[in-house]
Amino acid sequence: MHIVLYEPEIPQNTGNIARTCAATGLYLHLIKPLGFSTDDRYLKRAGLDYWDLVDVQYHDSFQELREKYKKNTFFYATTKAKKFYTEAIYNPDDFLVFGPETRGLPEEILKDNELYCVRIPMISQSRSLNLSNSVAILVYEALRQQNFPNLV
Repeated sequence: MHIVLYEPEIPQNTGNIARTCAATGLYLHLIKPLGFSTDDRYLKRAGLDYWDLVDVQYHDSFQELREKYKKNTFFYATTKAKKFYTEAIYNPDDFLVFGPETRGLPEEILKDNELYCVRIPMISQSRSLNLSNSVAILVYEALRQQNFPNLV
């Protein structure tokens, strides 16, 4: 499976997500522009010594990523979705897409992909969860559905 971070802003979140990808064998795609340098010490510290276990790919735009993986299914995490993340059926080659911490995914992406938008349920007074926590929640549901392939 693939995790996509669309224009991530906080290096510690990206580092934590990279660590989750390393622990689960998932690919990590970062859509530019990034809100930090890849040399950032907080990014490296959050990822610990797992960076060599992660296949990180950089893309200049979301369109570039979609063109490269035309046949794959993409799911979009958003608080605006009607469907819970547990209602989707995830497959090994799917992409889980997450927006930047302060603004989420752009409206045009969400509108064009409404059937593939999923959300994590929360109380109405809550705006959102931390990005790295949200990624972990969706990743482990997707892997659970696939019977945790290649994990011990």
